[in-house]
Amino acid sequence: MYKAPVEEILFTLKHVAGLNDALSSGKLGDLSEDIVDAVISEAGRFATEEIAPLAEVGDKQGATLNDHKVKTPDGWAALYKAWAEGGWGSLSGPEAFGGQALPHMLLVATFEMWNSGAMGFAIGPTLTIGAVEALEAHATDAIKANYLPKMVSGEWMGSMNLTEPNAGSDLGVMKTRAERRPDGTYRLFGQKIFITYGEHDFTDNIVHLVLARLPDAPAGSRGISLFVVPKFLVNDDGSLGPRNDVHVHSLEHKMGIHGSPTCTMIYGDGKFGDEPGAIGWLVGEENKGLACMFTMMNNARLMVGMQGVAIAEAATQKAIAYAKDRLQGRAPGWQGEGMSPIIEHPDVARMLATMKAVTQGARAIAYACAHAVDMADASTGELRQFWLDRANLLTPLAKSIPTDAGVEVSSLGIQVHGGMGFIEETGAARLYRDARIAPIYEGTNGIQAIDLIGRKLPQAGGNHVRAFMGELKDIAADVRASNREGFGNTADKLATSIADLEEATDWMLSAVGEGNMTEALSGATPYQRLFGLVLTGAYLAKGGLADGGDGKDAARIALARFAAENLISETAALKDRVMNGAESLAAARLALA
Repeated sequence: MYKAPVEEILFTLKHVAGLNDALSSGKLGDLSEDIVDAVISEAGRFATEEIAPLAEVGDKQGATLNDHKVKTPDGWAALYKAWAEGGWGSLSGPEAFGGQALPHMLLVATFEMWNSGAMGFAIGPTLTIGAVEALEAHATDAIKANYLPKMVSGEWMGSMNLTEPNAGSDLGVMKTRAERRPDGTYRLFGQKIFITYGEHDFTDNIVHLVLARLPDAPAGSRGISLFVVPKFLVNDDGSLGPRNDVHVHSLEHKMGIHGSPTCTMIYGDGKFGDEPGAIGWLVGEENKGLACMFTMMNNARLMVGMQGVAIAEAATQKAIAYAKDRLQGRAPGWQGEGMSPIIEHPDVARMLATMKAVTQGARAIAYACAHAVDMADASTGELRQFWLDRANLLTPLAKSIPTDAGVEVSSLGIQVHGGMGFIEETGAARLYRDARIAPIYEGTNGIQAIDLIGRKLPQAGGNHVRAFMGELKDIAADVRASNREGFGNTADKLATSIADLEEATDWMLSAVGEGNMTEALSGATPYQRLFGLVLTGAYLAKGGLADGGDGKDAARIALARFAAENLISETAALKDRVMNGAESLAAARLALA
């Protein structure tokens, strides 16, 4: 059974991601370390005792549809009510609408634990928080007053409606249309697919954020507008009014996250209301909807990254527990009676150490991104721009590296379990099935790589990423200067990998700058992985240098050394693939014909 790693989460927040420095600087207002500890500890308790026990029932029962109504797995609606009443939905919400306005670092840390408990449950509240951010940033005061108080409190939930049957990653070809009405509202008509928690029994109302096209809109993505379309219209006194003309048509039968209802939504077919057309209100300006929605999508990308961390953590815990109990063979040097636990076998220990290192590296990357968001929110002028650039740089990495980690680590978890991992009753397979969607939705990891090399590296003429690599070199220098024997060759290995990253980055900036996009895009995903491995090695080393005060310093140093000497040396091969792989990829197209 999953147990929230409260100590490790707090350590990573404070000593690796930068929370302690932020608290000391006063940038986070009156937030204190005691409050941080209390929030994370209570969230850990709730995830361990309330959410995790309902993960299996969610997987086995799934969400069901009957007469356009969705029933979530037994116990989930009550679980959500308890979660909302605990104030968890309001953690980072705006104070003006009842939120606690706590930092993103605390938000992502709590959502790691919610997702480790049951990813299918946690994805619903995730989208609501993103919807709140989008409405706060772009909606009119009237829309904010109507919806945000109850969305922040968790009384209502939100959803994000982008994808259509022929419009996935390329939203510019979407067909859902919006028609103006004299009273300032709009009527929406169309179909949306893969809509997470588009219909459910958690809340009385669901606030859909929907992308649609006006009749006179420009072609492509420049002609998309964003609308708020509630399941039930809202009366002037805030009570629920008539049903809006939007409903769920069907649920997808998925590989994983079975408890999460993934809906096909129909807008404007006349099933509800006086006339066909789902009633909506414009958010932001006409034809500027994609920019508004990106507020929600950027939040969602970081939060999906946390799903990868969460699954990796749960899989690692499960695999280590199994490996300690499972007896098989006699490991070299085993002095006990009979067979040894499989954790004593070198190959199993290698898998488990890899799982642990990849998980903690992914956690640090995601938390560092949240830290950058918080520092940008708390800063002004040039300092704000610095942290915005850092958050922008880290966002595609914080989405892609942890979600790839979730798949890799949960797959290794199955391998550690052996044949029992392939049997559903152990729960190892469920974690893999749940993890597999995360590298796909909210922008595939390939799209994250395109964003990283095409938009984020060139920020400030490439100077920001170069300065960031300078910070990573400082960590390697600090490891060398520490003279701690436990680090072994960490300093040399880390310095070499950072040099690989620097060379690959210079090449990538040059390729993009000169318009050689075929060559650049051919190496984008290897480059993204290279960057992630370097960050994993650097952040684990940074953790090893810190004094956590919890007696685990030696273990953290040992894990940093393992990563440096066993994992991150792949950067040399990745650098070669980045810089020299395009020609062979082009030639390989012959084999794909």
